[in-house]
Amino acid sequence: MKSPRGKLPLPIIITTICVLLFISVLYAERLSFLNSSSIFKLKTCPRKHTKSKSNDRKAEEVFANASWLDDRFDFDPEECNVANGKWVFNSSLKPLYSDTSCPYIDRQFSCVKNGRNDSDYLHWEWQPEDCTLPPFNPELTLKKLQGKRLLFVGDSLQRNQWESFVCLVQGIIPEKKKSMKRGRVYSVFKAKEYNATIEFYWAPFLVESNTDIRIIGDPKKRIIKVDQIMDRAKNWTGVDILVFNTYVWWMSGLRIKALWGSFSNGEEGYEELDTPVAYKLGLRTWANWVDSTIDPNKTRVFFTTMSPAHTKSADWGQKDGMKCFNETKPIKKKNHWGSGSNKGMMSVVAKVVKRMKVPVNVINITQISEYRVDAHSSVYTETGGKILTEEERMNPLNADCIHWCLPGLPDTWNQIFLAML
Repeated sequence: MKSPRGKLPLPIIITTICVLLFISVLYAERLSFLNSSSIFKLKTCPRKHTKSKSNDRKAEEVFANASWLDDRFDFDPEECNVANGKWVFNSSLKPLYSDTSCPYIDRQFSCVKNGRNDSDYLHWEWQPEDCTLPPFNPELTLKKLQGKRLLFVGDSLQRNQWESFVCLVQGIIPEKKKSMKRGRVYSVFKAKEYNATIEFYWAPFLVESNTDIRIIGDPKKRIIKVDQIMDRAKNWTGVDILVFNTYVWWMSGLRIKALWGSFSNGEEGYEELDTPVAYKLGLRTWANWVDSTIDPNKTRVFFTTMSPAHTKSADWGQKDGMKCFNETKPIKKKNHWGSGSNKGMMSVVAKVVKRMKVPVNVINITQISEYRVDAHSSVYTETGGKILTEEERMNPLNADCIHWCLPGLPDTWNQIFLAML
């Protein structure tokens, strides 16, 4: 019997209905599975204006203390702009170390040992506006570094950060399971139980110069080899995590004597360049080395932005003051930017990094450090290998407003670095 014109046979209709029902069931199961998997998307760095549902809160409570939780999934630098925030005083905040409990701090940064009596600078906590910055966790840090080499490369401010990082983790390592070998150029801290090293290599310009190893005090006699890096960089290979910086040594004047390979007359063949131009040439040489040498599948690369100097008290409204001398509180003015941070130089870094093939993670510490006029070594430091006397500490001209006390601000730099790591 033939079916009427325009109507489908009954068996075809029944088959079609069954197929649709089957697809619906599969789709419902898929949705259920996705919902049950959403727990792995929880973050400890949420938008502050986002309200969690009760189920989410319960899930967070269940997993909050799980020892296997890896917080690298919790912090998203693209969602959390750590540079946008404020310093909040927290009297209960305690450093993970002191300059007496950590034996690896240069006397230059050991402010308490050198006579600093005020302690408020140790209790300021950085709070980004749109998220929560995870605290520094020494145990988690060492687990992430297990079997790896971490190398900081740069100037004395990079050494400031390196010593902070070492001090933050070394306290939980038994004495016989850690070691430190210090050198003029290259230093290595070993966490033996974790088969990990935290290293520092002295290269204030990254590229070569006549003043990085054998330091020349007179800036007019300094010559930067803007296209030469291999004598230094050959020591940076085979590393799992590289952290670079370079800035303050370039800021010795408006112009820099630059030398590159096309000159054959040695140090007589230099040319004076505007500082940003020489800086760009030096950074391009570094970037070319990274792009041609580093395998991003094996090595992660970071770059710490410039650390500000606070040498002009008028920058923050202290017209009668002198440098950072006697400062005990952060600057409160939002987005304060002083003369010790050159935005033109910072833009050079941004442009060079943007053009690189190898991904570079930028640790932006400049804005948060701009506020911390209180955290410098100031007069609680040494000069010429000798601690300042009590009389010398009364002279504001002796204040070091470039380097930072340890413990102190560089610990927050490393808190940001660990969150990115």
